[in-house]
Amino acid sequence: MNLVTPDTGLLFWMVVIFGLVFFLLWKFGFPIITEMVDKRNATIKKSLEDAHEIEARMAGMVEEHARMLDETRREQAAILREASETKNRILADAKAQARDEAGKILAEARTQIAAEKEAALSDIRKEVALLSVSIAEKILRKDLSTDEAQREYLEKMVDETTQTGVHS
Repeated sequence: MNLVTPDTGLLFWMVVIFGLVFFLLWKFGFPIITEMVDKRNATIKKSLEDAHEIEARMAGMVEEHARMLDETRREQAAILREASETKNRILADAKAQARDEAGKILAEARTQIAAEKEAALSDIRKEVALLSVSIAEKILRKDLSTDEAQREYLEKMVDETTQTGVHS
């Protein structure tokens, strides 16, 4: 037996066995293999479609996220603007109220000062009236018939008034 040139019988049996193996593979093996390859292709195709769909959704979500951020920033700016306006309004109201209160307090103080001034003037008038009555009473008690007696009496009264005014 020569290895380089095979015998015709060996060649015949190799062709028959090859044909038989090829027939069995073609009948039973290839359909299963092609079915599995087709299933694998379908799975890969579906995975790619899902990946594209997810990628499209992600792009939409990124756009939605950017839109929401912009909207949030606008709302934040509006809220800050409103808070600033509210603060300014509250400060202006507080200043106006403080001015009103200060005006009321000042008016009350002026009224009170005027009332106290009037009361003090009234007290002074009463004191002057009492002093006048007291002086008149003392003058009437003493006989003031002569000019000399009247002058002496007036000097005495002025001295007494001055002394009582200094001691008081």
